Amino acid sequence: MRVTLADDSTLLREGLARLLADEGHEVVATAGDAAGLLEAVAQDPPDVTVVDVRMPPTHTDEGLRAALEIRERWPRVGVLVLSQYVERRYATELLSRPEGGVGYLLKDRVAQVDEFLEALDRVAEGRTAFDPEVVRRLLARSTHTDPLERLTPREGEVLGTMAQGHTNAAIAARLHLSQSAVEKYINSIFAKLDLDSSQGYSRRVLAVLRYLDS
Repeated sequence: MRVTLADDSTLLREGLARLLADEGHEVVATAGDAAGLLEAVAQDPPDVTVVDVRMPPTHTDEGLRAALEIRERWPRVGVLVLSQYVERRYATELLSRPEGGVGYLLKDRVAQVDEFLEALDRVAEGRTAFDPEVVRRLLARSTHTDPLERLTPREGEVLGTMAQGHTNAAIAARLHLSQSAVEKYINSIFAKLDLDSSQGYSRRVLAVLRYLDS
């Protein structure tokens, strides 16, 4: 896997580069700011770019805006966001394109090496990888009526696990269900969210978008 890293912390950037090299991945470029990231991706698009949210010069949302630009200009490049912060609006925007993988992890997750590498693999494969804590915070929603309230508690669990980027088999293992039961729950979720198979986007992506935007 070819990876580009962007973080204003030299220590974290170099640590991730060493970790990825040890795992047999190629770090093609590193950057300390959003402008450097975009320049690196333009020169040599990687399979995945790992990017912080808050970067120089203002340390607000430069990294996320760069991530969105990468999704726009190079849709086949996977984007894995690492942050101490959960930006609800941008998470929905990052998921809004059908091509390319996307993930959003809290930086504390990097300490759990296996989970970080698994998330990176999912993003490289064009799937999603959301930290459970990110999903929990994104799902803190108001009490107004919305289609998600039609879901049963178990369907909500299935959709929440789906939002983290897991396959049906992984959802079954995590929730101690059979794969056929997971498929039935997912079909019920699609029906309750009025997502039919004739729509141009993946129903799975649309369901996650509906979940994150609620």
